Amino acid sequence: MSTFKTTTVAALAIAGMVSGAAAEIRIGSTLSATGPASFLGDPEAKTLEMLVEEVNAAGGINGEKIELISYDDGGDPNKARTFATRLIEDDEVVAIIGGSTTGTTKAIMPVVDGAEIPFISLAGAVSIIEPVQPYTFKTPHTDRMACAKIFEDMKGRGISKIGMISGTGGFGASMRGQCLSIVGDYGIEVVADESYGPKDADMTPQLTNIKGTAGVQAVLNPGFGQGPSIVTRNFAQLAIDLPLYQSHGVASKSFIDLAGEAAEGVRLPAAALLIADQLDENDPQREVVVEYKNAFEENTGQPVSTFGGHAHDAFRILVAAIERAGSAESGAIRDQIEATKGFVGTGGTVNMSASDHLGLDLTAFRMLEVRNGDWTAAK
Repeated sequence: MSTFKTTTVAALAIAGMVSGAAAEIRIGSTLSATGPASFLGDPEAKTLEMLVEEVNAAGGINGEKIELISYDDGGDPNKARTFATRLIEDDEVVAIIGGSTTGTTKAIMPVVDGAEIPFISLAGAVSIIEPVQPYTFKTPHTDRMACAKIFEDMKGRGISKIGMISGTGGFGASMRGQCLSIVGDYGIEVVADESYGPKDADMTPQLTNIKGTAGVQAVLNPGFGQGPSIVTRNFAQLAIDLPLYQSHGVASKSFIDLAGEAAEGVRLPAAALLIADQLDENDPQREVVVEYKNAFEENTGQPVSTFGGHAHDAFRILVAAIERAGSAESGAIRDQIEATKGFVGTGGTVNMSASDHLGLDLTAFRMLEVRNGDWTAAK
C-alpha cells in the first residue's frame, strides 16, 4: 500500500534538524490524490501543503509548527479506513482533514468517532453530517443544498417538468435521492429518471429516452468525475434543445475542458471561488477567494477549483480552532471547530453549532453558467 508524506513534512524535518526543534502539532490527511477521484484529491493535497508552509513560515500555531502527514487512498474506502487508523494510532495526529469522496469519508467516520479525533470531510453528501456525528464536520455544500439551488433557478425560469440522469456512485446516488425528496416543494415534477454507471462511456440511450419523454423542459445530471462531461457531450450530439444542469460535483475548469464546446450554456451551483475576479469589490468573500486563487495558481500552475477550496476552508477552520483551544488536545479542538462562527471561506460564511457541522446556508451557493468556455454568474 503506497503512502506519501508531503514535501512540507520533509522540509520541516530538515528545518527541525537545523534548529533542534521538531514540529509539534501533527495534522493528518487521507485524500484521493491519485485514481479516478484525483481531480478532487490532487488540488486538495496541494492546497494543504501550500497552507502548512504558509502558516509555519509565519510562526506556526501559537508558536508551534505544524507537521502535515498525508496519505493517498486513491479513492479506495478500505485504504482510507486503514490510513485513518494509521494516522491516529501510529502518527498520533490531533485531527484529520480528508475524505475526498463520500465513500472514503464514510469509511473514515467510524474510525474517528471511536478514537474521538476531530475530522473535517471534503465530500458532498448530506448524510455525512445528518445525523450529526460528534467528531465529523465538513466544508463542501451538501447535495441537498445543490438540489434546492437548482430547483430555485428552474422555478424562476418557469420550468415544471424535468428529466434526471444520475451517476450510480456514492455522490450521484445520494444527490439523486436528495433531489427527489425535495423536488415537489418547488412545484417541479421528474418525468424521466435515468442513470449510468461509473465506467459507462456513452449515455446516448438514456438521454434518448429523456429526449423522447413528453413534457421535459430541462435535464439535471447529479454526478461527478468523467460521467457528467460524457453526458454533456452526448447531450449536444443528440441536439437536445433544453437547459442542462450539472451539480457542484463538477465545479472545476477540468469539466469544461473535458466537455469542450458542449459545455456552453450548462448551469450549476458552485462556490464564489470560480468567479473570484467577477465578484463586486464589496462582496464579503472577494478578498478571501481572490487571495486563495492567486496563491494556488501561482504555487501550482494549475487553475483553481472548488475542491481545493474545500481543503482551504477545512484547514483554516482547524487552525483557528487550535488557536482558540490554546492546546493540541483533540477534545478541545473538536469543541472549537463546532464553535466556529462568522468564518468567511471560499465556500461561504460558516456558522457551525452542535446541531450543524457544516454551517452554510443556501446563500453560500452561486448559480453559474458556462459562457465562452469559462464560468460566469448566471443571469
